[in-house]
Amino acid sequence: MHELIQESEVEKAVQIIFDDYNRGKHIDNIDIYNRPDQAEIQTILQNLIRVVYPGHFRDRSHKIYNPKNSFAVLIEDTFYHLHKQVAIALDYCKLRGSMTSDERKIESYRICKEFFAKIPQIREFLETDLHAAFDGDPAAGCLDEIILAYPGLMATTIYRIAHELYLLHVPVLPRLMTEYAHSKTGIDIHPGATIGKYFFIDHGTGIVIGETAVIGKNVKIYQGVTLGALSTRGGQKLSGKKRHPTIQDNVTIYAGASILGGDTVVGENAIIGGNAFITRSIEANTRVSLKNLEMDYVSTTNSKHKTEELQQSDEWYYII
Repeated sequence: MHELIQESEVEKAVQIIFDDYNRGKHIDNIDIYNRPDQAEIQTILQNLIRVVYPGHFRDRSHKIYNPKNSFAVLIEDTFYHLHKQVAIALDYCKLRGSMTSDERKIESYRICKEFFAKIPQIREFLETDLHAAFDGDPAAGCLDEIILAYPGLMATTIYRIAHELYLLHVPVLPRLMTEYAHSKTGIDIHPGATIGKYFFIDHGTGIVIGETAVIGKNVKIYQGVTLGALSTRGGQKLSGKKRHPTIQDNVTIYAGASILGGDTVVGENAIIGGNAFITRSIEANTRVSLKNLEMDYVSTTNSKHKTEELQQSDEWYYII
């Protein structure tokens, strides 16, 4: 194969691409070392997960036998690397305007101090999420199983970490974190969403929660649920506006349901049935479901035909 490759042709291909780099497109900007590093963000995130759940995820970087000393090293190392990445990311921030390198470092240090001070609060919320998952899933064998194996809790953990950075107006990095969770779990939670305590995602694959969604306490969501916008045709003109629904306390949303629109409010204690499509507000204590469906049976051996109406009950909304 190598003998078929002509060096002049390779050089020509290289030159064609290099010429294209000089055409003034945004993607032509080659500045590798002054952009957030996806791999480093993922490492920072994995270390923060170890900090949040001490003893559940093994630290393979620091070989210190005293647990307290080990976690001190881990936290200091994570602080250092996050500080570096935040300083780079601040160059993208529209809110702060132009900043010098020294100004970004000072602001990054302030942000990291505030963020690490928030970790106890993050852990407080995650403790409630953990118990909500255990109480809400009869398939859960123990609390540790949920921490180690449940994609819903992992996606929620990463969201809660990213959300605090989002609230501190850190550009880019929170989205890198939640998109990493999305790639690992199939659950897409924008870091700007507001989610209360005792949040439980069951199964989870295909869930989408938009940037301006607001979710109250003790909310349970199944796979395939979308909390989205009615339309994004306005593009950047819609930035900063409420585009996603509000879900109040004690709501259950079953598989495949879509709830859309910034003015849409689902009231307390509501139950949203599977595959429901909702674009207007739902009053508290309301059960929403599709009309009764019909199952059609046709025998492959004697052509007998039977139609059966599916009966609704308290448990019909969600079928595994």
